Amino acid sequence: MRSHQGVSAVLAGRGSELAFLNRALREASGALLVGGEAGVGKSRLIKEFLDANPGVRTFVGGCLQISAEGLPFAPFSAMLRRLVREIGVDGVAALLPGGTPAGLARLLPEFGQPDTETGTAEARVRLFDHVLLLFERLTEKEPAVLVIEDVHWAERSTRDLLSYLIRNLPAGLLVIATYRSDELHRDHPLRPLLAELGRVDWVRRLDLDRLPRRAVAEQARGILGRDLDQPSLDAVYERSEGNPLFVEALLSCDGQINDELPESLRDLILGSVRKLPEETQEVLRVASAGGDRVEHALLAAVTGLDDGALSRVLRPAVAANVLVVDGEAYGFRHALMREAVHGDLLPGEHTRTHTRFAEALENDPSLVPMGRAAAELAHHWYSAHDATWALISAWKAAQVAKEATAYTECLRMLDRVLELWDKVPDAAEHLGADHVTVLERAIDASDLAGETERGVAFAKAALKEIDDPIRAAGVLEHRGRLKIRLGHPKALEDLREAARLVPADPPSTARARVLSTLAQQLYLLPTGLEEARALAAEALHTARAVGDATVEAHALTTIAGCDFSDADGEGHLTELARAEALYARGGVDDSAMLRIATNESHVLEGMGEHERAVEVARRGVALAGKHGLARTSGAFLTINLAEPLMSLGRWDEALEVVEHALELSPPPLTRASLHHIIGVIAVARGDLDTAARAVATLDAVLAPTFSRTQELFPSEGLRIDLRLAQGDLDGALDAVEVVLTELRPSVSARYGLPLLCSAARACAEAGGERAARLLTGIRAAAEKTPDGGCVQRAYALRLEAEAARAEGVRDRAAWAAVAAAFEALKEPYPLAYALLQTAEAGDPQDGDTREDTAARLRRAAEIADDLGARPLRERIEAHARRSRIALGGRTDAPVLGLTPRELEVLRLVAEGCGNREIAGRLFISAKTASVHVSNILAKLQVASRGEAAAAAHRLGIV
Repeated sequence: MRSHQGVSAVLAGRGSELAFLNRALREASGALLVGGEAGVGKSRLIKEFLDANPGVRTFVGGCLQISAEGLPFAPFSAMLRRLVREIGVDGVAALLPGGTPAGLARLLPEFGQPDTETGTAEARVRLFDHVLLLFERLTEKEPAVLVIEDVHWAERSTRDLLSYLIRNLPAGLLVIATYRSDELHRDHPLRPLLAELGRVDWVRRLDLDRLPRRAVAEQARGILGRDLDQPSLDAVYERSEGNPLFVEALLSCDGQINDELPESLRDLILGSVRKLPEETQEVLRVASAGGDRVEHALLAAVTGLDDGALSRVLRPAVAANVLVVDGEAYGFRHALMREAVHGDLLPGEHTRTHTRFAEALENDPSLVPMGRAAAELAHHWYSAHDATWALISAWKAAQVAKEATAYTECLRMLDRVLELWDKVPDAAEHLGADHVTVLERAIDASDLAGETERGVAFAKAALKEIDDPIRAAGVLEHRGRLKIRLGHPKALEDLREAARLVPADPPSTARARVLSTLAQQLYLLPTGLEEARALAAEALHTARAVGDATVEAHALTTIAGCDFSDADGEGHLTELARAEALYARGGVDDSAMLRIATNESHVLEGMGEHERAVEVARRGVALAGKHGLARTSGAFLTINLAEPLMSLGRWDEALEVVEHALELSPPPLTRASLHHIIGVIAVARGDLDTAARAVATLDAVLAPTFSRTQELFPSEGLRIDLRLAQGDLDGALDAVEVVLTELRPSVSARYGLPLLCSAARACAEAGGERAARLLTGIRAAAEKTPDGGCVQRAYALRLEAEAARAEGVRDRAAWAAVAAAFEALKEPYPLAYALLQTAEAGDPQDGDTREDTAARLRRAAEIADDLGARPLRERIEAHARRSRIALGGRTDAPVLGLTPRELEVLRLVAEGCGNREIAGRLFISAKTASVHVSNILAKLQVASRGEAAAAAHRLGIV
């Protein structure tokens, strides 16, 4: 669905908050204080909540800012006006004592003249009591919701009445009050009221954060009706910082990014700035040129103010939440606020201000933290329109950024060098590097930063200028690796051409690297094993000849992969240890170590060593992050982390690490594999829309003519499982037909056997002649599949049991063996499925008792409950009903509905951990930790982390 008004057709990123509101409504009465900065989506959230509950009687009023304070009682007057329209003045009067509404006359003229003593304390109490009584009567028969918006503008009378109503809250009334947290300066009168109400048992606070990157992508999709390209999404997210209103303002309906903000939005953003003293505004305009964070000492040097004078001038901006203090520096509350203030500089002021910043930093680089001077100098010389110094400083800043593993910043600086190249005479002499060298560094930076498409574009440009075959081979090799990450069907052409350009004699690092990369890609393809082995052997020989330990380690890793058998995982681990030891003696970068971690965790998972796989993959993710490669190698290793978590039944944890990796916007092929994990869990939990989106993502990236077995086979298995879950039996058999005619599942026991299991299950569910014919092909493929380890043997047992079921044979012993195999592997989901099949195949004549069947079903039901596998649970319940077996209640049911993951978070909350510490301990994002804490507070029905910790101790959770 597309919105033509620049507003997303879907509410993005607010699922947990919407659920929080719905839970509050089900509790019948209470008060919610909903805070967030302007534009963060408070009104949209409330609207979606009310639209989702059309049967609930609702009253909405807003505070108005028409003077120094708001209009007295404005929201309550609006509420009464609506009520009068519904039931008339007489109807309202009938709800009040004695049928006289005069006590409400101060709120609405329809109720007559206010009392002559309207300003007295007695009249005030009478008014408050009448409002309270009115709501008590209105909620006697049905619950109601009172929404009061923009409470930050409420004057004292409104605040007092709101406080009185909440403290004496009638049964059946839910009060929702919204306010702008960014308007609450230190002396704002709403602050003490919020603190006081926060101590009331039935009052809860809900703080709306800015949206994470993925939610901004969802919002953009809702506006445009399509996905926004990654560079544009990066730009929108960076400038909006996740504020939904700002996303709408920045993004036009044709997908272009608006350079200029709409005047109405500028007024909103600058409203708090224009209330400040003129001298403060003047310094803010200077500070806006300093970037997102400007040091106090640097700002003092540029403005010429001494320390005390600068603090005095800026204090009003800090008190008004325009500036936030960050250590020894200041930052604007929002990037667009800085942008809007900076836009107020006249052209001459703009150039002079940036020149003053640059000159101050040239004179004293210590005015900013170590490592930032180069980037800031580049920014200021560029903004001052000094092309020569901007070019030189950007080149230096790119090198500093690379050394600091800040690859995105490095790429940005190299972009600037390329932009300025033709504007600076003798640019090559100034930098000591030619244009191709800059392009080569840009390719490398793009690769390291995860900007794969841009790296390919830089490589294309470089190849047009290169006439040296060895240099061309290096660029082709790099472009080939980038295309592999994109799932590009012609990636191998670049690698083969690179190998052709580099002669074998004399031996060279260039040839060793090209052959190693080509071999590394070929051995992952179904038909490339023998060629890969030969090329890796030549690469190993050449690398040893030239003394390149990194390439040597890569070549050894590839050879180990070529010789790998699923039945000999320990042997492969030994070879990987050899490669690691070799690298440790002379490797020059961490690419080999990250690849070894990837392969080791992959092998361990294939061996059924799920816990060890988690440990190795987690270390690899941390190593990638340490070297600034979280978006590339780290995201890829996340696949190897999520897979064993999924095997172990730690599905929520697996989804957390996947979501965190997707936030980084990894390359397409990695992104596709991460979505595969989401899809598998979604099918098992019955979320078929999410699963369908995952399959669509895979289809957009994977190409059967090129894609690797490890991506293609799981993708086709997911397609079969999804169509079965959708009840599309013919579609599932169509997918099986594709597997048997276009793929070769027999080439890999690791990936082929699970795929064949899905295919056999489709045949069993569909039945009929076509299924029988396809089953013959499935059995033939299984016979050609090589032997594997314990995991593969478990899938081989399952495949045989599924095939027998497709032939109409219910083999209890076969399914019992499957259950035992997966129980030994500690894989709960296939265990529960096998237990159900064993129960369904039970035969009293074969020694199977009713008690045996009941025990299997109850065990399977418990597992399904733990996993949230609703479809499996429903099948278990259905068989239990047919068999007249009571599943009974669970003895280990989650406490108050808390999931196992939420229990982990609650224990850390009880230890006093904040969200960031929880995120670090559980390897999740701070945003995810925040969502867990919000859900826990709602489920425990407490208002604070302290109360949650107390509840945890009271319930014996800690």
